[in-house]
Amino acid sequence: MQGRIVQNISNQYEVEAGNSIYDSQARGKFKKEDITPVVGDNVIIEITDENNKKAVITDILERKVYIKRPKIANITQIIFVVSLKNPKPDLLLLDKQLAFAEFLGVKSVIIFNKIDLDSKYSEITELYKKIGYKVIETVAKEKVGIDEVKKVLKGETSAFSGNSGVGKSTLINAIFNNNTAEEGEISKRNKRGKNTTTAIKLYKLDDNTYIADTPGFSTFEISEINSENLDQYFIEFRNPISNCEFIGCSHIKEEGCGVKEAVKKGEINISRYENFCKIYDDLKEKEKRKW
Repeated sequence: MQGRIVQNISNQYEVEAGNSIYDSQARGKFKKEDITPVVGDNVIIEITDENNKKAVITDILERKVYIKRPKIANITQIIFVVSLKNPKPDLLLLDKQLAFAEFLGVKSVIIFNKIDLDSKYSEITELYKKIGYKVIETVAKEKVGIDEVKKVLKGETSAFSGNSGVGKSTLINAIFNNNTAEEGEISKRNKRGKNTTTAIKLYKLDDNTYIADTPGFSTFEISEINSENLDQYFIEFRNPISNCEFIGCSHIKEEGCGVKEAVKKGEINISRYENFCKIYDDLKEKEKRKW
């Protein structure tokens, strides 16, 4: 029977197959093949006890997308949740994650939460709308914007990403209209979130619609991206790159750079360009350390 892994705790897998959830273990052959089943995997299971819903995972079907940390497969969309205050927005992290989503080939949706706490939020939201990203403005605790979030989730397998305390779990609870995900409280002392999510889990919203609350997503590494290819994943760079005089232009120090010219003309936002430079330098430094 074919199913999908919806939760993994200590190598015990919950597999949704048909209208049932089976507690499953992975066949020993996976260790020999150095393959580990992960949440989101489409798998073949062999039912060992129908009454008690026990099964064994015998095969893992081909993955369309795989993320190493946190380990999750076959997502189609990443929902980037950014708090406009408490904690303050980390746009460098957001730009890094947006580039990684482009690298993976999955859709990106940006949710700017807690818009009620910042009267100047439109400047940030308009920046990303202008680039071409789908942006939703919410007040999760008041369920403002939740209907629009539900629309973009339809038919997708979406991972929620963002720093602790930005409102990921509150959003999921508002979507389901219950306490599906445990809510964390912002530490009043340091305004930083306390991460309460301890296990990756896919929540089924309706047929073919799943959302994942994933610990550690905000800290994922993007070192799989080669520094020389980073410009491909800043979507507003794609047209100006054709105006660069030199093939392989890094857009950092070169003269006759189409990207830098677009920044001067205001066609590319300066903060996005500066974040590109920081990410590029970081990737370059890590590449040096590999050797």
